[in-house]
Amino acid sequence: MNISTVLAKEFNLQEKYVENTVKLIDEENTIPFIARYRKELTGEMDDQTLRLLFDRLTYLRNLEERKKTILKSIEDQGKLTTEIEENLKKAATLTEIEDIYRPYKPKRRTRATIAIERGLEPLAEILWQQDTKESLESIAINYISEEKGVETAGAAIQGAADIIAEKISDEQKYRDIIRKITTEDGLLNSLKAAKADEIEKSNVYEMYFEFSESLKKVPNHRILAINRGETENVLKVSIEAPIEKIILKLEQAILKQNSSTIELMKETILDSYKRLAAPSIERELRTILTEKAGEGAIKVFAENLKQILMQPPIKGNIVLAIDPGYRTGCKFAVIDETGKVLDVGIVHCTLPKMDTTPAKKTLLNMIKKHSVSLIAIGNGTASRETEFVTAELIRENSLNINYIIVNEAGASVYSASKLGAEEFPDFDVALRSAASIGRRLQDPLAELVKIDPKSIGVGQYQHDMNQKRLGETLTGVVEDCVNRVGVDLNTASPSLLAYVSGVSGQVAKNILEYREENGKFTSRKELLKVKKLGPKAFEQCAGFLRIPESKNPLDNTGVHPESYKIAEKYIELKDKVSDITEIANSLEVGIPTIKDIIKELEKPGRDPREDLPKPILKNDVLTISDLKPGMILKGTIRNVIDFGIFVDIGVHQDGLVHISQISKKRINHPLDVVSLGDIIEVMVMEVDEKKNRIALTMKIEKN
Repeated sequence: MNISTVLAKEFNLQEKYVENTVKLIDEENTIPFIARYRKELTGEMDDQTLRLLFDRLTYLRNLEERKKTILKSIEDQGKLTTEIEENLKKAATLTEIEDIYRPYKPKRRTRATIAIERGLEPLAEILWQQDTKESLESIAINYISEEKGVETAGAAIQGAADIIAEKISDEQKYRDIIRKITTEDGLLNSLKAAKADEIEKSNVYEMYFEFSESLKKVPNHRILAINRGETENVLKVSIEAPIEKIILKLEQAILKQNSSTIELMKETILDSYKRLAAPSIERELRTILTEKAGEGAIKVFAENLKQILMQPPIKGNIVLAIDPGYRTGCKFAVIDETGKVLDVGIVHCTLPKMDTTPAKKTLLNMIKKHSVSLIAIGNGTASRETEFVTAELIRENSLNINYIIVNEAGASVYSASKLGAEEFPDFDVALRSAASIGRRLQDPLAELVKIDPKSIGVGQYQHDMNQKRLGETLTGVVEDCVNRVGVDLNTASPSLLAYVSGVSGQVAKNILEYREENGKFTSRKELLKVKKLGPKAFEQCAGFLRIPESKNPLDNTGVHPESYKIAEKYIELKDKVSDITEIANSLEVGIPTIKDIIKELEKPGRDPREDLPKPILKNDVLTISDLKPGMILKGTIRNVIDFGIFVDIGVHQDGLVHISQISKKRINHPLDVVSLGDIIEVMVMEVDEKKNRIALTMKIEKN
């Protein structure tokens, strides 16, 4: 298999670009570096395409290694034929090659292997050929052997049938028939498990107590929900296959007419399917469904994470950040424009019938003392009550100030972490959380990189997915976001630096040590003085690190040091030549590279997040009781899942826009139309105060 040819066909790319990309990957260049600084070699593949290509490259290489292992195993058994070798070469999936290997795979003792030990394989071959007119008994009598444990003709026939049943179950072409029909016409069924009533919260799965849906149509989120119900012993799950159709197809493929063995063969085909093939294929299809659903969920999780990381920073504000709480009170931290903590404390304002006057007085003093211009409130427990008190405080004192609800997912993980303790050794855990909430408003990316991406909580069923695959994907998303934005070398934390292309965790710490010992970096070249940061690491990271204080203005752009001379020549040439192709030819550089250089020179130090919509700022509060059907509101998308989106419209409970209410046109997934963090206009369809449910629609008729 020529892997580059396969990849080029699958990704609809020119083979030369695939070959170049594979070579760059094998030379240990990072995905962000390849995407940003090797566009001519890759045909301008973006980071997402490069990661998909890398995943597929890894799969195909593992496939080739598996083929070699299987080929050697069959060869060592002395059973390798030209046909098997050719079939292995053509196989394009792991399922195909495992099907080819199945008849030769070492097995535990089965009814078939026991029959073979008893010398019944020749009899099985006679019956399989179906070209005899003799009776079964007259053939089988020759294989009776008390010594081998075959005492009657019937026992011999049964043993031979067991061998044939396993042969049918193991044969690739017959498994393909079963797999194809089951996939096309099968149903995924779930029933209430016998002990479901004894399990707390089993009613969560009530809709799946008598559930059936086509395998072809069952959506990813439903598969994951059913799997979880099965794991928790609430549901009993099975695949229902069209048995009659499968058996008919197998008989058409196997049986020969006018043979004395035809009735036995029919019974053996049915036994093979029910006892061996069906359970095996069901396990296989369940695994495929789960993997597909997991990949879909990971994709949604990754897209949501990307949107939350790329939220525009709200700079230039002194922030009062509040981490709401009931019994232990609301922890607050005042953060200056650079993220430095100026003040901390605790106020009590959320318990029932509590006098909020002291709390308001303390918060007002903080606002006046530090000239606070924005309030950040975490969206966790007691957020609603804290928001009410904040809105009253603003209204009662006629303050020219806004507040914003901040997603605090993962803040507690950070505050209890080693990193949190290192950054705020004098604060208890709760106060660190308040500081983190304020900082993530000022610069979401810089703060969120301190938290395990899986803890940010922007997906569904994350614990039911392949954790290694999920971790790798989310880490890739963080890397892409950090490198797309760029990092200030003189202010970045080790957590942020560790996601920069070519910078390991240890090198990130070494950069910090160098900064502490020698002061601010004054040029990118100075990076080469950092311990363990050699020429290769410098090549990978230099273009993503910014130095606003450098004498060379190019050090504060995304122009790579390897292109500085080109950039300088372009500055001399730009007033003389206007055609981009002519400029590229004059400078002997590719058009993509010169375009990127021009873009960087037009806006040095530009933050790509600035082009995205800013979060909604508020100064008053709505309640669910204020909502009425037909009301049109603006809201922020807080979560995107397979069946819809959850929108923060300013009340404690996010509203749901079902996928059918997102667009007038039929869509396959909400991400086809919207992204997490988008600010959208919605109309209230239905409000259920008792169940705390709000149904919204984006299909608004404009007059």
